[in-house]
Amino acid sequence: MDVLVIGAGQAGLSSAHHLRRTGFDGRFAVLDADAAPGGAWQHRWPSLRLGGVHGVHDLPGLRLEEQDGQRPAAQVISEYFDRYERAFALPVHRPVQVRAVRRSGERLLVAGDETWSARAVINATGTWTRPFVPRYPGQDRFRGRQLHTADYRGPEPFRGSRVVVVGGGISAVELLTEIAEVADTTWMTRRPPVFTGEFGPDDGRAAVAEADRRVRAGQPPGSVVSLTGLPDTAGVHRARERGVLHREPVFRALTPRGFVDADGRERPADVILWATGFRAALDHLAPLGLREPGGGIRMDGTQVVAEPRLQLVGYGPSASTVGATRAGREAVTRVRRLLG
Repeated sequence: MDVLVIGAGQAGLSSAHHLRRTGFDGRFAVLDADAAPGGAWQHRWPSLRLGGVHGVHDLPGLRLEEQDGQRPAAQVISEYFDRYERAFALPVHRPVQVRAVRRSGERLLVAGDETWSARAVINATGTWTRPFVPRYPGQDRFRGRQLHTADYRGPEPFRGSRVVVVGGGISAVELLTEIAEVADTTWMTRRPPVFTGEFGPDDGRAAVAEADRRVRAGQPPGSVVSLTGLPDTAGVHRARERGVLHREPVFRALTPRGFVDADGRERPADVILWATGFRAALDHLAPLGLREPGGGIRMDGTQVVAEPRLQLVGYGPSASTVGATRAGREAVTRVRRLLG
C-alpha cells in the first residue's frame, strides 16, 4: 500500500475519507482492532446518552443527524460510523491487531497477524485501550471490587455499596453523579478540581494551543482536564445541589476492607472506581524509538519529527472529535506532499 491508517475511530475515518478524495483510492487501507464499526464509542457505558455527550463533531461529508438525545451514545455513534464506512466504501479491514511498526528501507512495516507494507502510516489508535490506573500502597490487598472507567457499564451493580470514585475529570463527575443515585459515594482527587464555568470557543482554542506547544516540545500532551478544567454543565449544577460534589484528597493507602484517608483514618469501602483517564495507545510504535527523554513524541502538526513517514491523529491537540476530524485532513495533506 501507499498509505496505511491504523484505527477506525473519528480520526481514522476522517483520514480515510480524505485519502479517498485526494487520489489514493485503491492504494490505502484502514486496519481496525475492533470486530465492528464504532471505534472506542462502541465500548462506552450504556447509560451514557447522546444528549449527555460533550459534543460529537460530524465526520467530513456526512452529517450525524441523530435527533434522539436519549439513545445510548455507543449505539448512535457506532451506527453512524458504520453508515459512514459504507457510504464512502472505505477499505476497513477488521479485526486487525497491530503489534509493531518498523522501518524497512524506504517503507514502514506494520505487523499484525499479517505484515503490511506502506510508504506512509497514519496512526489513529486513540486512548481507549490504555486505561491508566495509578499505584497506591495496599492496592493488591483490597478485597472489594476495583474497576476503571473503561469497565463501567452503569450504576445498578453498585446499589447499596460504598463507592469511592477517584479522579478529577469530566467522566469522574458524570459517573459519580450517576452512582450517587443508588450508592453511598466518596469523591477523591489529587488536586482540588477547578470548575471553569461555561466552556466557550476561546477556551477550546487556548487548550488546543497549549497541547500543541507541549507536543512540539516533545512533552506528553497531558490530560484534557489539566488543559480545560471542568465545565459547569447542567449536570454539574444538579450534582452540586444534591451535595454530591464534596471532594476529598486521595487516600494514602488501600486496606483489605477500605482505605486510609489523608487524615490517617481507616474507612470502609466496597468499590474503588478509577476514573483516572487514559494514555495514548502507542505501544506498537515502540520499535521506531520516537520517545523524547520526557516521555513525549516531538510533533510538527500531525507529523512525527523523528519519522516523517508517520502521522499521529487524535493525539495531543487533535484529541477531540472536532480536532481529530481536522487532523485527518492535515495528515493526508502532509502525506501527499511527502509521497509526491
